Amino acid sequence: MAKIVVEVMLKPEILDPQGKAVAAALPRLGFTFATSVRQGKRFEIEVVGDPTTEQLAEVSRAAETLLANPVIETFVVKVEK
Repeated sequence: MAKIVVEVMLKPEILDPQGKAVAAALPRLGFTFATSVRQGKRFEIEVVGDPTTEQLAEVSRAAETLLANPVIETFVVKVEK
């Protein structure tokens, strides 16, 4: 069984208030490693066997249609085993 992962992120020019809130909270909690934070979404889709080119294309179409808002978000489709 393989896993197709779709990672969705806001486009760089779109404000990310949740990411800014996390970035502001980290130092208050004693974490000083981050200069900025952006939040996103991750979808994991399990398929039987190795994903085919057709399945990956179908997942990309689903991401464009349902999983991401292409006006304000970008997405990446990748395979994890």
